[in-house]
This record gives sequence, structure tokens and C-alpha cells, in this order.
Amino acid sequence: MTDEPSRPLTGHLTATHRTRIEFAQRELESARADDLAQLPAEGLILRVERLRGRLDDMLHLIDEITCASPPPPSQRD
Repeated sequence: MTDEPSRPLTGHLTATHRTRIEFAQRELESARADDLAQLPAEGLILRVERLRGRLDDMLHLIDEITCASPPPPSQRD
């Protein structure tokens, strides 16, 4: 993992795409800020499951963006 600042979101992203990405970024930042060693086992399992869900969502988002043709101009932000 790197500590690079997030790049601006560009390309053919809808407002929903941007929201999903920002939500995943916040989730990751929160996990990085937490002292995971101090979490009880249940909390750590919950955190891992939430991150797995975010990763799955981001993989689906990548598929949506790369496999789909650009949205029509009426749906662009």
C-alpha cells in the first residue's frame, strides 16, 4: 500500500460511481486509522467483512466502467 493522495476522478464516471468510490476510500481510511490490534475478534471480523464487501463493489465498478460503452451525454455529469 502507498500513501499517495487519491487521484481526481476522471473519465466516464457517473455521480453514483463517484459516490461508491468515495465511500470505499473512506472505509479504507477508517480501517487504516484504527488500531486493529486493539479490536476484539468480533470487531476485526466485522471490519474484514466490510472491506471485503467494498473490494467486491470496486471490482464490479471496474467491470461496469471498462465493459460498458461511455454513457450518453444526457447521463454524464
